[in-house]
Amino acid sequence: MEDIYRQSQRPKCDCLLFDLDDTLYPLSSGIAKECRKNIGDYMVEKLGIEPSKIEDLCNLLYKNYGTTMAGLRAIGYDFDYDEYHSFVHGRLPYENLKPDPVLRSLLLSLPYRKILFFEDSVRNIQAGKRLGLHTVLVGTSQRVKGADYALESIHNLRDAIPQLWEASEIMKKSEVGISDKVAVETSVTA
Repeated sequence: MEDIYRQSQRPKCDCLLFDLDDTLYPLSSGIAKECRKNIGDYMVEKLGIEPSKIEDLCNLLYKNYGTTMAGLRAIGYDFDYDEYHSFVHGRLPYENLKPDPVLRSLLLSLPYRKILFFEDSVRNIQAGKRLGLHTVLVGTSQRVKGADYALESIHNLRDAIPQLWEASEIMKKSEVGISDKVAVETSVTA
């Protein structure tokens, strides 16, 4: 019996892996839109691809190769990876990203345990699942094949996966003798 109790208190994750774009920062930041624009500009300016073909080609390459860059390489374009990344990511409006104290506090309060992979792409979630990771799809509350959890927003993390905190909180209470009983109940109106 004691062994079962100990197992239930064991932390469940050692590492949390977060995709950044549209997962830890919102789509409304404009970063993803600017990234797509920069990819298109690179294709026109550096690779000589006609502007009218960019959107369809990007969609096709992304669908078939996972990223436009991988697709461009696969179909024979030769370019320097560092130059590409500098051109595409070095000009993004990072100033649009504002500190998020609520998210920061939430993430700092989380005890790290086994590996949980956070991602907004279904394709990447499924790849993570194939690698044996526990997966969290961010951006929708509808679970898809390969997703262990689905969150509309990363801010819903504590509500959606409370067990990430539970084992740690149980251990803290047992270490310092915190009671589960409420001394005085009060109501809060927000």
